[in-house]
This record gives sequence, structure tokens and C-alpha cells, in this order.
Amino acid sequence: MNEILNCMETRRSVRGFKPDAMPAYELIEQVAKAGTYAPTGMGAQSPVIVAVTNREVRDRLSKLNAGVLGTQSDPFYGAPVVLVVLADRSRPTYLYDGSLVMGNLMNAAHAVGLGSCWIHRAREVFASDEGKALLAEWGIEGDYEGIGHCVVGYPAEGQPKAAKPRKPGYVRWVR
Repeated sequence: MNEILNCMETRRSVRGFKPDAMPAYELIEQVAKAGTYAPTGMGAQSPVIVAVTNREVRDRLSKLNAGVLGTQSDPFYGAPVVLVVLADRSRPTYLYDGSLVMGNLMNAAHAVGLGSCWIHRAREVFASDEGKALLAEWGIEGDYEGIGHCVVGYPAEGQPKAAKPRKPGYVRWVR
């Protein structure tokens, strides 16, 4: 089977990571770079990826995300890396562009031997005052919306779970 198709078929969301096993910078860089090659409307490349490996910032993001969720637990499942995807709302395709970036990030993580999971609530996090302050600290100006947090790291024991069978009728053919 084609290597890319195999990667897409075998990738699963990881919901448990080895929190102290930081992937090598080169692997994180490869994953982030793959995100920059996602298709975007008219090739505008409207999304921005913020690669967070700093533990304090990672924990701050986790706390903000947990606050939106209304919990005290870590919504990032212990992952040591967070790739934040933001997209410029002035682009009519910003949501789709950012979603395609997220897909590339997750597939690339799997391709280099890492686990990943799309964590929602980035929109709410970066609409908050504290989220806006983070964007300013990171030098991100403009009307950006949080699309997702792609958490990345080495899967914990027993992760990822096995794939569920594909549902009947998932693909409908019109010939």
C-alpha cells in the first residue's frame, strides 16, 4: 500500500502521553513544516502555527482550555508539545484552511512516530483576554481565531486505541 495512504489509515487520536518524554526538536519541526503545506484557499496561507514546547506556556494553555471545559484536569492528556493553529478571519476560507493544517499536523506526527490529538476550544481560549494577551506576547497581530490545539508527544502505554470499523455507507457512489 502507498506509504501516505497507509499513514492516513493507521493514524489514531492519542489520549494519553508520556508527559516527560519530549520529542526531538527535529521531529516537532518536521510535523510543523508539514502543516505549512496544507492546502489553503487561493494559496493565501492564512493560518499560523505556534509550536509550544515551553512547559510553563503549555501548562498555561492547558489551564485556559480546562477553564472553557469547566474542569481541573489536563485536556491535553499530558502531551508535552502543543501546536496551536490560528487562522486569519479576514479570509473567507479561514476555518477550512486551519482545519486542513490540523489534519496535516496529525498525519505528519504519526508518520514520524509520534502521537497526536486535535483538542478543541482554541476559539474560546484565544477570544479570552488572557488568550489575546498570549497572542500579543507571541507577536501575532490581526483578527486570528483559534482553530485547534494539536497536542503531540510519545503515546503512553495502551495508546492509541484500535480503530473502529468504518461505518456502512460511509462512501456513496454515484456512477
